[in-house]
Amino acid sequence: MATLKEPKTLLETAYLTKGTIGNVGMPGAPIAHFSLVVSPEHNTVSGIVEIMQAIDSPSIKVNVTGNIRHTGYGDITKIVNLNGEYIVSVTPPAVGSYLEKFTAYMDINNNWNGVGGFTYGNQKVNDVPVKSDN
Repeated sequence: MATLKEPKTLLETAYLTKGTIGNVGMPGAPIAHFSLVVSPEHNTVSGIVEIMQAIDSPSIKVNVTGNIRHTGYGDITKIVNLNGEYIVSVTPPAVGSYLEKFTAYMDINNNWNGVGGFTYGNQKVNDVPVKSDN
């Protein structure tokens, strides 16, 4: 008679990772801070990205989802892609708001360090460091 295994709990199948994408320490450089829940079993990620810039503007918070692929090749062991949308309010005297897209990529090692980039609005940041806070 076969025995049934208990299903895995969420804590056994997922983990939290935090870090940054961008040139931290470079004046005026946009930095994306990420906090993601990774589900290796489903090759998915979801969480929050906060984009900050050292100029006088508020940060942008984006709910993101994406996927994670395992390369099995060299130092870059994972490729992560993120997508999301955030609300932009138009400046007065105009009235209204619209959705703007956010995308990001990370080519990382098992410690979540590597190279990546992100786009938001008309801004494109490419080939910048990805650093883990784990």
